[in-house]
Amino acid sequence: MITVNYFARLRELTGKSEETIESDSMTVQKLLDWAEDTYPGFGKSTVHVAVNEEYALKEDIIQSGDVCAFIPPVSGG
Repeated sequence: MITVNYFARLRELTGKSEETIESDSMTVQKLLDWAEDTYPGFGKSTVHVAVNEEYALKEDIIQSGDVCAFIPPVSGG
């Protein structure tokens, strides 16, 4: 199982701060695709993913037991 955490607008979109996905492994890209399919408007092209508190590339592999965080773009000034 993979634990996923949501922050900022993604927490509002999903209605939750965390959930668990039943999977032994997947790429970061597959996780982003899953999120967009599950929560339309997720914005998979602009969201960053951290795996075990380190930014991940789309081709990186996520393993069962990993903790992922979706990090939306931040604006400020």
